[in-house]
Amino acid sequence: MRNRLPLSLMAMTTALSILSLAAVPAAAQAPYRAPRTGNGKPNLNGIWQALNTADWDLEGHAAAIGPVAVLGAVFAKPPGLSVVEGGMIPYLPEAAKQKKENQENWVKLDPEIKCYLPGVPRITYLPYPFQIVQGQDNILFAYEYQNAVRVINMKAPTKAPSDTWMGWSNGHWEGDTLVVDVTSQNENTWFDHAGNFHSSALHVVERYTPRSADTLNYEATIEDPKTFSAPWKISMPLYRRVEKNARLLEYRCPEFAEVSLWDQLSKKNANKESSK
Repeated sequence: MRNRLPLSLMAMTTALSILSLAAVPAAAQAPYRAPRTGNGKPNLNGIWQALNTADWDLEGHAAAIGPVAVLGAVFAKPPGLSVVEGGMIPYLPEAAKQKKENQENWVKLDPEIKCYLPGVPRITYLPYPFQIVQGQDNILFAYEYQNAVRVINMKAPTKAPSDTWMGWSNGHWEGDTLVVDVTSQNENTWFDHAGNFHSSALHVVERYTPRSADTLNYEATIEDPKTFSAPWKISMPLYRRVEKNARLLEYRCPEFAEVSLWDQLSKKNANKESSK
């Protein structure tokens, strides 16, 4: 009995020590420091992909029937958590009405249905990978979707000559975070299938921060005073594609969208011909 008590106390002390070490908060741990490129900047080179349902709806949503009922569970809407800080997008009243109309008619109106370039930030969380290639003065973002490309200017900021689908990107580093300021996007892109949209006043600031060897933290702050009552932010992890021979493959979708793009025109022409 004399020997058992000290042994029990020793076991309890050891267990408490282990628990106290496990309880050290994450903030006390050393932050991840990414490997460096030749010019000393964080190395973000690689193929990355978002793994979530943000392209269906940035806000939290339940599972639902897909756009083609006869396909059953195939292409049904998967459930997902909100990637919007605070959970909800702060629409102005009139813009909220437009969003509802978009949502009800998304199969006809969603620009992605027609294979239009999706704009920023949507192209980041489409269900396709993209590649980051770092240079001294520019950073290239190459996307599998429709072979889209963005060139991030890392020198003195410049202004866009005109509005484009993918906007104009100027970048800089804040510590280990790549910050990209995106302006001059046209108003014909959406944020997701749920009808979330913007005007030509859209301004997006992206932040890419290494969080481990194979993950980045992605944030995008959205400003558009014509559509939203306040700026709002989305965030999500991006994952490195680490399988052997990972690469971007070809996904040119215009030929898949011919019916949605040209079907009405072909029917009108056919009707004209038949009426002659």
